[in-house]
Amino acid sequence: MFATYLIGLREGLEATLVVSILVAFLVKSQRRDRLPQVWAGVGLAVVLSVLFGWLIEYTSTSLLARSEDRELFEAVTSVAAVVFVTWMIFWMRKAARTIAGELRGKLTEALAVGSLAVAGMSFLAVIREGLETALIFYSAAQGAAGDSGPLLALIGGIVTAVVIGVLLYASALRINLSTFFTWTGALLILVAAGILKYGVHDFQEADVLPGLNDLAFDITSVLDPNTWYAALLAGMFNITATPSVLEMVAWAAYAVPVLFLFLRKPSPAGKPTAPAATPTPPTTAPAGEAAPATGVAPAGEAAGSDIDRPASAPQHA
Repeated sequence: MFATYLIGLREGLEATLVVSILVAFLVKSQRRDRLPQVWAGVGLAVVLSVLFGWLIEYTSTSLLARSEDRELFEAVTSVAAVVFVTWMIFWMRKAARTIAGELRGKLTEALAVGSLAVAGMSFLAVIREGLETALIFYSAAQGAAGDSGPLLALIGGIVTAVVIGVLLYASALRINLSTFFTWTGALLILVAAGILKYGVHDFQEADVLPGLNDLAFDITSVLDPNTWYAALLAGMFNITATPSVLEMVAWAAYAVPVLFLFLRKPSPAGKPTAPAATPTPPTTAPAGEAAPATGVAPAGEAAGSDIDRPASAPQHA
């Protein structure tokens, strides 16, 4: 339930921030008449996302009769979910500083085209998050078949995200979204590693991969599957007492490098790279003329970020 709550919270907050940027831009631009088109696009994206999630579940439970086919289907969706999670986490880290400006620019172009363009633009801005949420949720909740807990947790995460987004929009809440997305991103990487491990297990049960009974270790005496903490670790990160060798290899091969790359601080862009041994002679501008600009920002200044400053997206629109 924690894993699916985290998925709903993370994906829901991303979608809520996108919608708040669009709404704030229209309000500040005195274009409230276009708000119904925005909400229509958002509503259609939500409906299609729910239908996509239902279609995945229906395919697994009703269309696939053989257990081997179901295992293979679950394995493929698990791998696809890991790819989407990884792409989403790194995309958000890269696009966080520019997403608000890009959305405003696209919405300006859509306003010039007409109502359908506005609805389509808001639909495309939200549908990606919705489809990702449906796919990741299905993969994360496979081990809880027949239990409504994960679905309730996902809904709870989305509701929490909407409440946070509304409070940010109203400037009633201030949080460091950069820190929030860093911590949730790191946790989601561990969740994705567990989903990949689950996918490898499904591939082994479908006889696509060997080694189902080749155990990496057996720590049942320490991590009793019947205890609450064992269920918690299995539900959050798919950490089990008797994993196969191939499962653990896949888990470590994904979690270690991806966590390292995600938590590593990106190198500053635009830094001068001229060798120190051959300094460039100073350039003197002619009298009365300004010296040429170097293109380097003054010390202590950095690029602004609409997402890093809570509630700044509505204020900057």
